[in-house]
Amino acid sequence: MKPDKTRRTTRAFEKALSSRPAGKYLLRLYVAGATARSRQAILRARKLCEAEFTGNFELEVIDVYQQPILARDGQIVATPTLVRVFPRPVRRLIGNLSNTARLFVGLDLDTKGNTAF
Repeated sequence: MKPDKTRRTTRAFEKALSSRPAGKYLLRLYVAGATARSRQAILRARKLCEAEFTGNFELEVIDVYQQPILARDGQIVATPTLVRVFPRPVRRLIGNLSNTARLFVGLDLDTKGNTAF
């Protein structure tokens, strides 16, 4: 890679990082179609985000049937899968998201909220 191209890439990367508000969570939920299991996972993920992140989050719901390339790029092998993209490190949770304690540990959240949903 040429030095100029490396510098441009680095600047673009740093700009992308700085454009996201500090501390804002970015979560992606991969589901398979409009099944009952998918709907439950979406509801639980939204409740978790609203209760724990108080508006400081972005939740992207991706249907692997409608956007298979995104599932491939995200290396998704099972659904539903919740991925914490930001802050780093990336964390993945596979399953219906019904175990609240597992969600807190898996997403590396404080357990101070003790949210029941």
